Amino acid sequence: MTRSISILGATGSIGASTLDLIRRNRDEWRVLALTANGKARELAELAREFDAEVAVVSDESALPALREGLAGTRIEAAGGRQALCEAASRGADITVAAIVGCAGLGPTMAAIEQGGVVALANKEALVSAGGVMTAAVRKHGATLLPVDSEHNAIFQCLQGNELADVRSITLTASGGPLRLWSAQELARATPEQAVAHPNWDMGAKISVDSATMMNKGLEFIEAHHLFPVGLDKLRIIVHPQSVIHSMVEYRDGSTLAQLGPSDMRVPIASCLAWPRRMDTPCAPLNLAALGELTFFEPDETRFPATKLAREAVQTGGSAPAVLNAANEVAVAAFLSGQIAFTQISAIVAQTLNLDRPAAPQCLDDVLAVDAEARALAAEMLEPA
Repeated sequence: MTRSISILGATGSIGASTLDLIRRNRDEWRVLALTANGKARELAELAREFDAEVAVVSDESALPALREGLAGTRIEAAGGRQALCEAASRGADITVAAIVGCAGLGPTMAAIEQGGVVALANKEALVSAGGVMTAAVRKHGATLLPVDSEHNAIFQCLQGNELADVRSITLTASGGPLRLWSAQELARATPEQAVAHPNWDMGAKISVDSATMMNKGLEFIEAHHLFPVGLDKLRIIVHPQSVIHSMVEYRDGSTLAQLGPSDMRVPIASCLAWPRRMDTPCAPLNLAALGELTFFEPDETRFPATKLAREAVQTGGSAPAVLNAANEVAVAAFLSGQIAFTQISAIVAQTLNLDRPAAPQCLDDVLAVDAEARALAAEMLEPA
């Protein structure tokens, strides 16, 4: 049976992995919408290859190039934020929400409001708008499937079990490329060093988040919304090999862990095929070749991001949205050479210490908090 799919963020790493799986099972899928930020030529090529109904660039200045790339086809071309939301509203059987950052909030909510299946790869959506978004999922009868390898692992380990029987949930973290660096070395880390992840092939922003451990802090908040077992039952542990993607311990003492290669096509395939399974081109896991799996407690002195995230979700209200917005500003500043690596978490902490608005009640509230926090964080930026 052919299923329809829309991919929000088709030219990013998640989008590329998703399209690779669809390419291998082409007869099973009908592509409705593909979107990108500004990579018009690449998006046009993908839209042609997969015969999409519509292609959308969020950057309207890229729209002429998109139209040129789609000339002679029946594929619609559109640009702007509203066009993104309209594309997400086309009622696909499954929508892959992979737009990075708060830019993905509106389109993700638009997909949820259609009541279908949303494979969520945008962790910032639940971090900034967790209460608003989960309420929308309940109201519209949507199904939210986590694409993040850690949350997808937890999702798989929970199948057939009750949340009431869970003793703890453990998110594993690779520790990133700078895990063994001293505080002095971290202060001198360059963007090139911070994005050189040893296990995963990811975009620059998420790679820096992995290096600071903010990625795991954001995932901690996301897990709180996806798997409401209580904050006291959520754990983080550093596992450099990235083979065990997360674990669930039950009250009888049993611990279920999901293992797999460091390839995002595994959790994406889990979502695309849910509630069944599908083939992937990933090599089988060879534990003998790995030799050993190691685990360490997080070092929140050198990497305070997880502590900041935990405190933000404990505070509640608008704090998680402020945390996410300030982090996006700080990471962008680091990547542009404006601040040092260690200033990323410092700027987030300083922004969180300022007065915060009331808890957001709707998406507009979330976006207002996000804008205010970005402005405050931007004021704190100083040359490295």
